[in-house]
Amino acid sequence: MNWYYGRLAPFCKLASDQPLPPARIDDSKCSMQIRYHSFLEGAKAARGTAVIIDVFRAFTCTPLLFSLGIQKSILVGTPQEAFALKQDWDDVLLIGETGGMPIEGFDLGNSPSEILRQEPSFFKERTIVQRTSAGVQGALAAMEGAEAVLIAGYTVARATADYILSKQPALVSLVAMGWELKERAPEDECCARYIAHLLDAGDYDHNAAMHEILSNETAQRFLRADNPHFPAADPVLCLQRDVYNFAQQVERDQNLVVVHKIST
Repeated sequence: MNWYYGRLAPFCKLASDQPLPPARIDDSKCSMQIRYHSFLEGAKAARGTAVIIDVFRAFTCTPLLFSLGIQKSILVGTPQEAFALKQDWDDVLLIGETGGMPIEGFDLGNSPSEILRQEPSFFKERTIVQRTSAGVQGALAAMEGAEAVLIAGYTVARATADYILSKQPALVSLVAMGWELKERAPEDECCARYIAHLLDAGDYDHNAAMHEILSNETAQRFLRADNPHFPAADPVLCLQRDVYNFAQQVERDQNLVVVHKIST
């Protein structure tokens, strides 16, 4: 189900995918059409420049890994694809989760705090293979219909918006992936609103966003600190705004889907 659809409008949720009434937008500021989508269906429907948003935790991990010196990240849909790449290239690192839990045989889970516990030299010039249940699936799905695919969370929101503004696409599709592709995730929705705000296309109240995010179960499953695979440090890292000065574009490279860092 799409939580927003059509041109930008005040934050709300729709019970269907019908277009919203015309929004009050200053067209002198925003010439781009912005559409909001959610879940896997939304990623498949994304057109123009798609921004796939997964704050907890996939697309917080990716820019963190780039900041630690990785060469590139390869996105795969299944653990089996990741293991096959590991057989071909022994030096790759497998990072990801299924159902939020680490995958047996992977080097690391989908956790920024776990990544930061490693020495930076562990990642230098390495190739990462990422498999996650929401963000990665959305990025792969968006490749089918979008002209360009970016991945984002709060830590690269401004850099992502700056890159979009430099390209001035006619259409931007912001896709909030949610938890496990089926549970609303306010951190993804709020991050989409923040990116839209940075595109001069709407208001954003960060205090209200943090209240909504931190009171929701998607954050509480970490903050309760009752499961070592959902560390309380992860939301702290995931909710930092504008940490990195690069965007991330997903592109096909022969038979692989690769994330490249784009300086802004």
